Amino acid sequence: MIMYKYVVTGLVLTGLAMASLQAAETIKSLRDKPLASESDKPVMYRWQRDREPIPRDYVQQPPLIPHKIIGYKIDINSNKCLTCHSWSNYKKAGATKISLTHFTDREGNDLANVSARRYFCDQCHVPQVDAQPLVENTFEPVGAVKQQR
Repeated sequence: MIMYKYVVTGLVLTGLAMASLQAAETIKSLRDKPLASESDKPVMYRWQRDREPIPRDYVQQPPLIPHKIIGYKIDINSNKCLTCHSWSNYKKAGATKISLTHFTDREGNDLANVSARRYFCDQCHVPQVDAQPLVENTFEPVGAVKQQR
């Protein structure tokens, strides 16, 4: 009885492994290309060049980063974004200043420095690349935001 159980389990696992291999050959990526093999070179997209702020599509959308951030160090000891976007530096850098909302902790207390929960900028703010969209997008901005464009 025990030997039968191991044989059946082995056959089931072998069947699952074969089905997985067959499925992997037919699965396509969102860009409608076969999944990359280890020998395929990754497609490298270029970060968009520095430009004016990117318009928002909805009212509470975090602003998108209109420049590359490769090499920006953001860790517990330093935050490269603050070099240009802090309240003391934004004017001379010609950058957007950090929102006042970033100086409030979770209890609603106003702080002198950026709140720890808002310190890691790239959790919400993301740079853009020159890639085509993965899927068709028919999204329309909220009316109030659309009028400001």
